[in-house]
Amino acid sequence: MLRIILAFLLALPILAQGRVGTIQVRVATDHNDWRYKPGQPVRFHIVAVQDGHALADGKVSVRIGPEGIAPKVDQVVELNANGITLDGGTMKEPGFLRCVATVERNGKTYRGLATAAFEPEAIQPTQVDPPDFDQFWAEGKAQLAKLPIDARLTPLPDYGNATVACSHVNMQNIGMSMQPSRLYAILCEPKAPGKYPALLAVPGAGVRSYRGLAQMASHGIITLQIGIHGIPVTMEKEVYDSLGAGALAHYPTSGLDSRDRYYYRRVYLGCVRANDFLTSLPNWDGERLAVTGGSQGGALSIVTAGLDPRVKGLAAYYPALSDVTGYLHNRAGGWPHMFRDTAGRFMHRTPAKIETSRYYDVVNFARRVKVTGLYAWGFNDETCPPTSMYSAYNVIPGPKKLMLALETGHNTVPEEVDAVDAWLVEFLGRK
Repeated sequence: MLRIILAFLLALPILAQGRVGTIQVRVATDHNDWRYKPGQPVRFHIVAVQDGHALADGKVSVRIGPEGIAPKVDQVVELNANGITLDGGTMKEPGFLRCVATVERNGKTYRGLATAAFEPEAIQPTQVDPPDFDQFWAEGKAQLAKLPIDARLTPLPDYGNATVACSHVNMQNIGMSMQPSRLYAILCEPKAPGKYPALLAVPGAGVRSYRGLAQMASHGIITLQIGIHGIPVTMEKEVYDSLGAGALAHYPTSGLDSRDRYYYRRVYLGCVRANDFLTSLPNWDGERLAVTGGSQGGALSIVTAGLDPRVKGLAAYYPALSDVTGYLHNRAGGWPHMFRDTAGRFMHRTPAKIETSRYYDVVNFARRVKVTGLYAWGFNDETCPPTSMYSAYNVIPGPKKLMLALETGHNTVPEEVDAVDAWLVEFLGRK
């Protein structure tokens, strides 16, 4: 998708050269690797830059503290041309200490941050593993298995290319009630006859359309990119915008008071159903199956690998839904932050909702991932705090590798995307 967007932008006429980043606020730790031992002090250096030159006057607001919770330092400091260096304190236990700096100029706020890591590989989850976790999901998969796949395909000739054919697929899935629902996806298949590995692409949060992974399919891989909301994934943008602002506005916490009614039950089992479909295709090679995604999709990648033994590998960017109970223990929890203190309000901190979270937290699926995985994130992620992601990563028993782009937040850089894509192509190319 990044390459498609880039190609589109390059095709536009150059009418004017835009001004980028009028003011940049740069924050850095005093260790090049951003890593510290518990008890070791951190110093943050802050400089505000305009047109390549440091601002010599003005004020910067600084907040320093463990990520995701109330800061321990909240002060305003005078800027100077050499920048300012502040004592950030330390942490006595494994975790992350974050400095956020903001500068206001001409009615606009400019922001920068850096996050110091204290032995992140030693972070352990706060989430509880229910004793009947495996039984609960085995029963769900058994219920799903009773439903025929009932796949219906509609060709999408404009989505493919010279070597790849694409289709809009909808298939039967577990519903929120006794009635089944439908799962919609974009299937991309190599046109040449043969047997191919398969890749399931699971989505980030939100409500949107999809175009499939035709470029990945060009490497001789069957790809299936799914939506999670039980609606077609080829409609006009206005439809998704309306649903995202209306009926699906709060889907990540819908039904959270019951493990049987929580929104993600149908989603997690839908990922298994997507694999049912992929492994039923006559051109699947019968062996190689992987899953990939970012954010919510990173979570779903780990969930799918933990639930479905047919999955042989996964690549997950910044997984959400990890150690969501962190906030109950005065530390950051994962997106969607349902247990966070928001302006003194604890909307979802009820015993029933906390109990439900145990059956859906990525941490408890991570404990069951035995296959090879590639993972990627940065220390500055404020949507999926690194404390929450390490909580899941550190309990994965299978072979694993973590790619870090330290300064990134909830985003990727081209080098990461290229490396992950290359890893998936190489991994699925093995026999």
